[in-house]
Amino acid sequence: MKIETKVEKFNEHLYLESGRLLESFEIIYETYGELNEDKSNVIIICHALSGSHHAAGRYADEVKAGWWDKFIGDGKAIDTTKYFVICSNNIGSSYGSTNPMSIDPSTKKEYRLKFPVLTISDIVKAQMKLYKRLGITNAKAVIGGSMGGMQALCYAIEQPTFASEIIALATTAYTRPWAISFNKIGIEAIRHDPVFNNGNYKKDDPKALGLVGLSLGRMAGLICYLSPNLFNSKFGRDYSQTDGLYELFGEFEVEKYLKYNAYSFPKVFDPLSYLYICKTMNIFDAGRNKDKLEDSFEKVQANLHLIAFSDDMLFFPQEMEEIRDIMVKLGRKDKVTYKLVQSQSGHDSFLVEVEKFEDHVREILKDN
Repeated sequence: MKIETKVEKFNEHLYLESGRLLESFEIIYETYGELNEDKSNVIIICHALSGSHHAAGRYADEVKAGWWDKFIGDGKAIDTTKYFVICSNNIGSSYGSTNPMSIDPSTKKEYRLKFPVLTISDIVKAQMKLYKRLGITNAKAVIGGSMGGMQALCYAIEQPTFASEIIALATTAYTRPWAISFNKIGIEAIRHDPVFNNGNYKKDDPKALGLVGLSLGRMAGLICYLSPNLFNSKFGRDYSQTDGLYELFGEFEVEKYLKYNAYSFPKVFDPLSYLYICKTMNIFDAGRNKDKLEDSFEKVQANLHLIAFSDDMLFFPQEMEEIRDIMVKLGRKDKVTYKLVQSQSGHDSFLVEVEKFEDHVREILKDN
């Protein structure tokens, strides 16, 4: 599989939903496969909160492949022998696109807390500028899970002629109080962490010193990204063999798992990006500025494919069922499909249980 990573710089204003703007911006993106002559074989991949543009494949110096490598590649469900696949890093994220630690052209200093709050619509708007730069006017499909699914829905509503197929996995049409509450744990923990220093931390301190607030936010996230059944089957009541049962801070294996994964997170992800992305997800509402959610979905022209996961405890299956029901109510039954995957890995099933829905995606793409 041919894999390339590139950066596009845009010396133009990006006008944001909030009324603010980015004077200029950069997007880092990765491509897989070959673009055909008439540029008609494009598939867009949208990533989730802590994801990146590195969705698949492995570079020579890498131990770990891209986050959706099970799904994207030669002969896989998203077959890179047929399709030219693009995954860009969302603006606001800390993996290379413009984000709070980027330099503000007007001050020549890092934005930090002066970075504007972004919406899902803003992220999609920036991506559309990238595709225009690349000479791409249409895509076969836009595919994304979780926050990436929010972007996929945004494409369906706000860019209705761009893609033939929209595939949204493990997502919602608007973020409910339950998900907002989990994000709030991380937001408050980061804000009150002394190392965070009101956003004025030294750039390398979180990696070198750790940032407990971000770790605690990640720990809360891990709990709602997985599922009780997974925790039971993976850990049971196994107790650490090196700890005494009656030691106050002796740990169960599940505690060690949470601690290890949470405390390693600040080494790879920036706390300001985490705050801004949580805000972006929290305020997502496909029906904003409309009288009814139906008014937004009435704009959809693409075939809309919804894939939910039975034990998803972040965006519950009924949230995607609501979207299906709206499409049916609008007389668009022939434009929507809904698949409920019997999953065992919670919200993260869209990442790790690919084998349960890959044939469904192949069938969707086959007609194209």
